[in-house]
Amino acid sequence: MAEMPKVHDRVLLALFSLGLAVVFSGGFLNHAPNRLATGVAYPLSQAPALEAAVAMTGLCGLALLSFAKGQKLRTFGTTLAAALILWGSLAGAGHFAAILMQTGPPAARASLGPAFWTLAGVAILAIVDAVQRGSFSFLARVGIGGAFCAGFFLMAAAGDFDSLSLAREFWNNRGIFVSELLHHLGLVCAAIFFALMIGAPLTVLVLRKKAAAGFVFASLGILQTIPSIALFGVLIAPMSRLSELLPLLRGLGINGTGPAPAVLALTLYSLLPLVRGFYTGFSEVAIEVKDAAAAIGFGWRRRFIEVELPLALPALISGLRVVTIQAIGLASVAALIGAGGLGTFIFQGIGQYALDLVLVGAIPVILLALLANFIFEMLLGLARRNL
Repeated sequence: MAEMPKVHDRVLLALFSLGLAVVFSGGFLNHAPNRLATGVAYPLSQAPALEAAVAMTGLCGLALLSFAKGQKLRTFGTTLAAALILWGSLAGAGHFAAILMQTGPPAARASLGPAFWTLAGVAILAIVDAVQRGSFSFLARVGIGGAFCAGFFLMAAAGDFDSLSLAREFWNNRGIFVSELLHHLGLVCAAIFFALMIGAPLTVLVLRKKAAAGFVFASLGILQTIPSIALFGVLIAPMSRLSELLPLLRGLGINGTGPAPAVLALTLYSLLPLVRGFYTGFSEVAIEVKDAAAAIGFGWRRRFIEVELPLALPALISGLRVVTIQAIGLASVAALIGAGGLGTFIFQGIGQYALDLVLVGAIPVILLALLANFIFEMLLGLARRNL
């Protein structure tokens, strides 16, 4: 009796199963007479034949690669299969939308369906899994990411996505998109800066006075449990009153709404993970190492810079990574109090029942978080390599 082939990569098989299930059960593209109507869902099988075949070939390739023994073969094969899935999905959606829009009214919309998003997610997860298992160098990872990004932008420049509702919403808001993106980044950077200014002294306090550690962490923990929308709203009244009492603050533009309460709220949310990460990093430096440094004549300043800081650096970077990614996401809520940012598109889309406008704000937030995570992963790898 023939022996059943052995699965060597269950992740790829699971991704294939997920993609296949959604392809046959979910719509690939949704065509509606306007941005508010529900519309009709079209499956991948009705998309242009070439693009649909390429996407399915890449998806089936993941299933075949899950049975391959060689790690290198799976790594490079998975990258190629993911590229086929992404190209087939993107090009198929763009060309299918162009065909549907030719017969629809001017206000018609062609929106991406769950099958498209699942296939794109499967491809991205497959690439991430291949890169991690393949132990690629930093330059190789950058090269792979740059190749996929270049391919996407070339397709966009060629007009392949112009008929998609998401592209049309972005095009309608292109005049303010860059300014809102810069506002978003400004809120995040300001919050991280002030969190570092406050978090560093708090870390010194909890390290030197163990009795204060419980009170500090409990207080910061209470702040962390407050819902983000509630905290943004609660700060409006005291910040307004403060600006009334202090004309100097009002002259600087600090009042109950706008960037000031948003930065304050983001800073408060950042303190707990930042201080806890810093505290953990310095606490885990072995006392024997500190004593050895002191025994060979290191003063406290030299011991901190040359011994404690390098050993604690991985934990410090991990804490800063958590804070940055958290701030990127929470900054979206700042739009509710007039601080701007990418959340402006999200809440406008919710108010207008326009999902694609929501995505105009949500997708860049996700990409910023992924980019920040990638940068900190690289920094973390460098810090661990230098230990």
